[in-house]
Amino acid sequence: MKRILIIIGSPVLLFFACGSNGASGDEGRHPKDKGAQLFSMHCSLCHGKDGGLGLNGAKDLRRSQLTAAEMKAIVLNGKGAMMPYKNALTPAEIDAVVAHVRSMRVNE
Repeated sequence: MKRILIIIGSPVLLFFACGSNGASGDEGRHPKDKGAQLFSMHCSLCHGKDGGLGLNGAKDLRRSQLTAAEMKAIVLNGKGAMMPYKNALTPAEIDAVVAHVRSMRVNE
């Protein structure tokens, strides 16, 4: 009986300890942190953790000369092999991702 409680109870506790649906816990998170988290989840597969990977034709975001508005348009509508995120992310989340991408720029 003790074993069953541990087996069933552990995932439930882990869910409540770590799981978040955005309804609580994220309100105090700095937008830059949220942008980094969203970038990691949605963008890093092709762009890499630092924005420079370039799989599937992805651009090196560290060297981008696009304005924030141009970046936002690409995230919203997609470009090339990149899917549009207008139905996947909220406007605030898109703004956070764009801010994070702009913070990755390197000075040349």
